[in-house]
Amino acid sequence: MKKRILSGAQPTGELHLGNYLGALKNWVALQEEYESFFCIVDLHAITIPRDPEELRQKTLNLARIYLAAGINPEKSTVFIQSDVSEHAELAWIMNCVARIGELERMTQYKDKARVRGEKVTAGLMVYPTLMAADILLYQTDLVPVGQDQKQHLELTRDLATRFNRDYGETFVIPEPFIPPVGANILSLAEPEKKMSKSDENLNGSIFLNDSPDVILKKFKRAVTDSLTTGIVFDEERKGLFNLLTIYQVITNKSREEIESHFSGKGYGHLKTELAEAVIEYLKPFQAKMNEIDDAQLETILQKGAEKARSVASETLKKTYQKLGLHKK
Repeated sequence: MKKRILSGAQPTGELHLGNYLGALKNWVALQEEYESFFCIVDLHAITIPRDPEELRQKTLNLARIYLAAGINPEKSTVFIQSDVSEHAELAWIMNCVARIGELERMTQYKDKARVRGEKVTAGLMVYPTLMAADILLYQTDLVPVGQDQKQHLELTRDLATRFNRDYGETFVIPEPFIPPVGANILSLAEPEKKMSKSDENLNGSIFLNDSPDVILKKFKRAVTDSLTTGIVFDEERKGLFNLLTIYQVITNKSREEIESHFSGKGYGHLKTELAEAVIEYLKPFQAKMNEIDDAQLETILQKGAEKARSVASETLKKTYQKLGLHKK
């Protein structure tokens, strides 16, 4: 029997190259080996106020992105989180298992609470318990996560372990999957931080719908350094290392091959060649985005929700029984 994976993304902002290389590309590969569930986590998006119509459109657009990137609905279950009410039900149970101190220590909560002040919602604090519910509902073996989500997954593991200890074996304890290359694509403008869909500096991110001209301009403006020691993989030279990492993930070439290829060449040559490689890389994706119609998308999402619900309902029923709750 295949092991099971689950991952998802929020329908907020525009997805960028970092999302594609750090998540979507890996999901496409993983669906060949694992029973795969890929979710649009729209409930996570409402921890801050959203325009309802905009949220609906971005939710559908993100599902379209999944499919255009190569997620195959014949191999993977693609669904919208809010279409499966078991997520919210198990999240309440996880709220009752979690300790308030655990939630207050979450780095993302502390960072966002500091920014939002009195406007911070209870939903933001219990975001990690909803994430735990997302994962545990499907008895997930493996969770593709970025470095910034490792803390949340550790909490999920702790909650599952605690529940199993107190009420008997119920949940699979999930393991993280962090790809060795491409999981942490940095901003082109400020390579000290991650490429982000919420970055106010638009030159820092290559968005998946950017035109070839825009992509070329952004790479030409990418921050490097003034050193003359050649184009090599050096983590201390963050801007250069980031560009070479993108090139490596896209071309599947080794570090040795890449360093040899760019030996004796300057940053201008690297930036132009990298831009051209990214433009070609995104062409099939951008074409596919335009081919997926709304009716086809809705059918896929409906079938995905039905499949997800069939698995989630069994886990929730088992959980209710362990707790002594009435669930027919």
